[in-house]
Amino acid sequence: MRILLVLAAAALGLFALMLGALGLFQRSLIYPGAFIAGPRARLPVPPGTQALSLLTADDERLHALWRAPRPGCGVVVSFHGNGSRPEPAAARFSAPPWSTAGWGVLAISYRGYPGSTGAPSEDGLIADGLAAVAEAVRRAPGAPILLHGHSLGAAVAVAVAERVPHLGLYLEAPFDSLPGIVRLAFPYAPTFLLRDTWRSDARIARAGGPVLIVHGTEDGVVPVKLGRRLATAAGEGARFESVAGDHVSVLGTRDRLAETMFGDSLRAACPTPAAATP
Repeated sequence: MRILLVLAAAALGLFALMLGALGLFQRSLIYPGAFIAGPRARLPVPPGTQALSLLTADDERLHALWRAPRPGCGVVVSFHGNGSRPEPAAARFSAPPWSTAGWGVLAISYRGYPGSTGAPSEDGLIADGLAAVAEAVRRAPGAPILLHGHSLGAAVAVAVAERVPHLGLYLEAPFDSLPGIVRLAFPYAPTFLLRDTWRSDARIARAGGPVLIVHGTEDGVVPVKLGRRLATAAGEGARFESVAGDHVSVLGTRDRLAETMFGDSLRAACPTPAAATP
């Protein structure tokens, strides 16, 4: 009997330790790019873009990269994954097929991430996303906004889409909710302690507009079934593309499809150079 009591006490102690760790360190797990110790090398500004600093509604300063669209064309506002930075997205959306079709891009570094002030949270990153859209609108008045996000950035994009006018959502390796992904990885984790829940499944139907979701069949970080769940929650306006690849290798694999899907509606106001030639 004593052995059983000792084992039960040990199990309760382990559970309490897990509760404490989740309560104390959850944001360092959700937003690891903001908690890397020591200096990080500055990444070069991608050709054709310019670095800028933008101010959020709650007075945080964000590092961002900007490329202006051609007149009449759209802007991709891109949100990176939880361990990444904005430079790769800025370079990608400044290259074909996006650049040849006249798109601009604005990619930000979230609060607490390299080059930006503050500390990350769900409300904070949503405020960052809204500030990014406001900056794109200020710099390119009237330009349609395509919201793009990878992994955690997809959750930011969905939350922003619920709040602002936009052309559509282009999501790569998204998850349906943070509790959903935590339960999948750790079935007995106390998800009720999560301060940030990122319920994209509850938001995406309210976001409206066309949705393109691209997910790797070998994604070991966010399993493909979570992307399918989000596509189902989005409704009939969503297109789901499963591709061979993992969490990172899928990036950009469907850019031509995405540019065609979201850009066709802009062709009259934003013709390609070839189409514009008499």
